[in-house]
Amino acid sequence: MTAAEMQQFHRDMGTSTFNRSWEILLKEDRSRKDEDHLINMVHASLFHWRQVGEPVNVLRGEWMIAHVYTLLGHKEAAYYHAENTLRIAEEVKAGDWDLAYSYEAMARVMALHGNRAEFEKYHASALEAGDKIAEDSDRKQFDADMNDGYWFGMK
Repeated sequence: MTAAEMQQFHRDMGTSTFNRSWEILLKEDRSRKDEDHLINMVHASLFHWRQVGEPVNVLRGEWMIAHVYTLLGHKEAAYYHAENTLRIAEEVKAGDWDLAYSYEAMARVMALHGNRAEFEKYHASALEAGDKIAEDSDRKQFDADMNDGYWFGMK
């Protein structure tokens, strides 16, 4: 395989595993086997993006891992990856969609941990960043996500 073919392979695998992970995450009757597969997929996606992606791809991969662990209730892993998401967002000076979702990740993790003060801090930061999302459809998606039911009793 040439270097160009290998790069394309990593892009294709990063994209397909990321997209497929959404299908499993949104599956209503997920089994433990599905969840194990989901965790493996989001890590695989990030692995492939780390080979060829831009920092924003790594940021989004870390966000997805944090999101999955949060929704599955894996507190420590969720916190670890949400911290990575925020760190990368700061390093690359993320804005718009990526900054808003970086705060959203930490807000959900703080909700999962039952830490109201930190939840409120990051939730407010997420809403503030979300208001600045330029694209109307992206802002509407963010607003819908911020109003879903996965806040572990904090909202």
